[in-house]
Amino acid sequence: EDVSITRIKAFNDKEILIFAVRTKENAKMKDLLASLALGTNLSSVLIVVATFFILWLLKLDNWMWISCAVIVGLVVGIIIGRSTEYYTSQSYRPTQKLSESGKTGPATVIISGIGLGMLSTAIPVIAVVVGIIASYLFASGFDFNNVGMGLYGIGIAAVGMLSTLGITLATDAYGPIADNAGGNAEMSGLGVEVRKRTDALDSLGNTTAATGKGFAIGSAALTGLALLASYIEEIRIGLTRLGTTELALPHGDAVALQDATFFDFMHHYDVTLMNPKVLSGMFLGSMMAFLFCGLTMNAVGRAAGHMVDEVRRQFREIKGIFTGETEPDYERCVAISTKGAQREMVVPSLIAILAPIATGLIFGVPGVLGLLIGGLSSGFVLAIFMANAGGAWDNAKKYVEEGNFGGKGSEVHKATVVGDTVGDPFKDTSGPSLNILIKLMSMVAIVMAGLTVAWSLF
Repeated sequence: EDVSITRIKAFNDKEILIFAVRTKENAKMKDLLASLALGTNLSSVLIVVATFFILWLLKLDNWMWISCAVIVGLVVGIIIGRSTEYYTSQSYRPTQKLSESGKTGPATVIISGIGLGMLSTAIPVIAVVVGIIASYLFASGFDFNNVGMGLYGIGIAAVGMLSTLGITLATDAYGPIADNAGGNAEMSGLGVEVRKRTDALDSLGNTTAATGKGFAIGSAALTGLALLASYIEEIRIGLTRLGTTELALPHGDAVALQDATFFDFMHHYDVTLMNPKVLSGMFLGSMMAFLFCGLTMNAVGRAAGHMVDEVRRQFREIKGIFTGETEPDYERCVAISTKGAQREMVVPSLIAILAPIATGLIFGVPGVLGLLIGGLSSGFVLAIFMANAGGAWDNAKKYVEEGNFGGKGSEVHKATVVGDTVGDPFKDTSGPSLNILIKLMSMVAIVMAGLTVAWSLF
């Protein structure tokens, strides 16, 4: 009976969401975006109701304010999504202007796309800052000194942001599905009308994919802050295993280790902006985001170069490909992509793992905290920039292909194709990987906290 009830609920939820995102025939891009917005908004309303009800059932002392912290994260996620939609959809002015910049050549498209991506970071960053302060205050009872509950509020806000993961993940996965559907339509020789529809859906998929990446990196930012509290607790455990019973404070004071607060640990390790170990860690963390992106971007370039060489070799050595008499060796191309992806990620992954360990062994706990904060702040902004710039470049090309500024084959189209080629590793490789970098460095730092406490060079 329980299984049957579960199946009925799942069926009803699916039917509600399918009904919510339906749209009319010959829908324009804004109509498609409005349909997805309706589905997201409906999901958000249901989550708000469920949040208050569930936390009320748990009978927490401050369940009302914790519920508000969850809703803060939900609202921040929605703002990030709307901001991404504005900057990456060809229905709005920024991407249309990006297409228009192709009139003066590919260089202008690249410059305009980078500028657009940089501008697009403002709204998500401000939204996350407001969300951090609001969720901290709600959960801590509006007491900045109640750090434990404040950080819990930030962590629960990340849960709120991810509470729409069902529809967010569905719309994110929808992007490549629509893209492949368009490819199938073109290879199958279907009519122009079919290709026109799949192109519209593909453009929508570029926007939803960028939105999904914004959700992911936004939640990583909030989660990263909450993980700092976990790191301090691991430091406490490490000191306990070393036999430490008291925590020395400035001016000769001391406090029992089990009673030490978050601020006591900060005072003990002198985690301030005037501490050169903290500043060094922050610079190293900021560098890590750019180093990671550089390695992954170059990896894409090298793999693409091998792919081009292989395609040229097949055209040169396998006769009949141009006339359709002979099939190309697709497996060799797939093997290049697969092996390249695995081989090229070894160095970036090792750097992400070794950086917190090396920083801890050299600069100790203050250096690691600086590393995490620097990597979190720079990685968050850089990921938003790369995801939105890449999505805007892709949709700028789609906007020209719809017949604007000369349409397919025009000089403007050729310029936007160059922008799209640059944007693909931005939005599909380097940008999303920063989400992993932020969380991986935090987790490695937590796991290695005992070693950091036991020994460091300075």
